[in-house]
Amino acid sequence: MSILGFIKGELLEIIEFKDDSRDTLSWRFPDDDHAIKNGAQLIVRESQAAQFVYLGQYGDCFGPGKHSLVTENIPVLTKLKGWKYGFESPFKADVYFVTTRLFTGNKWGTSNPVMMRDADFGVVRLRAFGTFDFKITDPAVFLKEVAGTDHHFRLDEFADTMRSRIVSVFSEALASCGVPALDVAARYSELGDALLPLINPQTTVKYGIELTSFIVENVSVPPEVEAAIDKRSSMSAIGNLNDYVKFQMAESMTRGGDGGSTAAVPAQMAMGFGLAQEMMKSMQQPPPAHGATPANALPIPELLSPAEAAQALGVSEADVLATLEAGDLKGKKIGSTWRITKTALDAFLAH
Repeated sequence: MSILGFIKGELLEIIEFKDDSRDTLSWRFPDDDHAIKNGAQLIVRESQAAQFVYLGQYGDCFGPGKHSLVTENIPVLTKLKGWKYGFESPFKADVYFVTTRLFTGNKWGTSNPVMMRDADFGVVRLRAFGTFDFKITDPAVFLKEVAGTDHHFRLDEFADTMRSRIVSVFSEALASCGVPALDVAARYSELGDALLPLINPQTTVKYGIELTSFIVENVSVPPEVEAAIDKRSSMSAIGNLNDYVKFQMAESMTRGGDGGSTAAVPAQMAMGFGLAQEMMKSMQQPPPAHGATPANALPIPELLSPAEAAQALGVSEADVLATLEAGDLKGKKIGSTWRITKTALDAFLAH
C-alpha cells in the first residue's frame, strides 16, 4: 500500500449513523482512533443530532442535513482547539449521535412512599406510578448528565438511570403544588396535567429532556386516608343529612311493624313517635279566625284506644301495643283492652 493510500485509509471522510433500532438514545461514532479529514462529510438524519466533544468539552451540535466539516462550519470546535487561521490537517474529536424523536410509554413509580405535608392529615405517605413520554431537547446536557461516555446508550439503561430522578422531580412538584391528599387520590387522572408545567422546567435544565406527557395511573394512600375518602364520598351520596336521618327512622319503624325484634320495638317506636311529632308540628295550621273550627280538623281525644293512638301518630297498632307491653308508653288495661290518655301520650313524646 502506498503511503498516500495508508494516510487516506486512516482518515474519516464520512461520518453518519444509520439507526435501525427503536431504543437507541445516543451512539458514539467509532473512529478507531482515526482522525477526521478536513472537509469530511457529516450526515445527520431526521430525528438525530450530532454532538462534537473535544477533550471532554462540548463543541458544535449539528441538526439534520449534510454538513462539510470546515472551519466556518465548526466555530465552537475551532475556538476550543485554538485554530487561528483555520485547519488544513486532520483533527481528533468524538462525535455522538443523539436521537431526538419522541419516546413513549415509559414507566415510572415510587419504590418507597413519598412523604408530603397535607393540611387535613399532616404528613401523609403516598405511593404512585404511571407513564411518561419524553424527547431529548439539549444533547449536550443529556450526554453530560444522563448518558455520560457510554458508546451506545439504550432506552432500558435510561429507565434504570432516570426512574429515581423522575420520582424525585415528581415528589418536589407534588409538594410545591399543594394538592390535598384527598384530591390526589380521587382526581389523579387530572394530576399529571397539573404537574407537567412544574416537572418540565426541572427535567429540561437538569437532564436535557422534555416530558410531553406525564400520566399518573394510580395513587395509593394509607388506610386512614382511604377511610376519610370513603366518608366524604358517602356524605356526597347521602346529600341532605337531615332528610337521610328521617328516612332511616321511618325505615326502622317500618321494620319493627313487620315483625322485627321485640327488644328493638321500643327504641324504634321512640324514633317513630319523634318523627311523628315533628311531622304533626309541621302540619299544624294557623288558628281559624273568630274561633271557628275547620271542617278537616282532627283533634286528639283525651282517651285513646291503641288503634286511635296508632292512627294519630301514623304508626301500626302492633307498634303501639308492643310499646305499652314494654312499659315505655303508660296506659291502663281494662280487661283485654288498653286505654291511653292524651296526657300519657304527650309525656311519652316529650320524653
